[in-house]
Amino acid sequence: MPAAATVCNCFGHEQAIAEYVMAGILARHVPLADADSELRKGHWSYWAGAPERVHDELAEKTIGLLGFGHIGKAIAVRAKAFEMKVHVANRSPVPASERVDRSFTLDQLDEFWGSADFIVVSVPLTAETTGIVGKEAFDAMRPFAVVFNVGRGPTIDETALYAALRDNKIAGAVIDTWYVYPSPDKPDVLPSILPFHELPNVVMTPHMSGWTSGTIRRRQKTIADNVLSRAAGRPCTNVVREGGSADS
Repeated sequence: MPAAATVCNCFGHEQAIAEYVMAGILARHVPLADADSELRKGHWSYWAGAPERVHDELAEKTIGLLGFGHIGKAIAVRAKAFEMKVHVANRSPVPASERVDRSFTLDQLDEFWGSADFIVVSVPLTAETTGIVGKEAFDAMRPFAVVFNVGRGPTIDETALYAALRDNKIAGAVIDTWYVYPSPDKPDVLPSILPFHELPNVVMTPHMSGWTSGTIRRRQKTIADNVLSRAAGRPCTNVVREGGSADS
């Protein structure tokens, strides 16, 4: 990489990932697919009027965001639109605001795990965050909690996650980032050495949450804007490493 080159990051996926998380939460509370399937068989399984057929709402539920970067902030905005409570656990303190009801630092995780109905993991993978969600975390969670991973697979301990789901320590999980990925010689592989695919309480998706037409469009715009800014001598956005003069 030439020393004169300015290196920039490109995000734009946070809106898509936030929608994915909300879709997963809504799917657990508004059983459209199952209601449709049942009614096609003539079964009025969710017909209003009987206590045993009632389904839940998102309002007043608590979502816990492990990580409060671009993705966490976008999820918080959408969760608040559904009148959810938002708890945040982050390396640096996050002040309470109209979007954040309660904040925890990483030395308060024991308390954080048990504070929410949904836990969303969006932290980057570092030495500090590898396995940050482990057996102790699952033991501390509410038994009806649902865990989402839209960050990196190994931030959640693979064995601990499988055991928590298998043993019904938590109600479920929606996992988009994994432990095993395809390679040129093995294009079709299961995403873990453990049989997650046999569990009924996990939704498995193939690292797709951020890959939308909107993500592509926003990234294209960011790249184009930075190229034009660099050529004109203006500051770039999302700078990772500042380069020298554009003429050097």
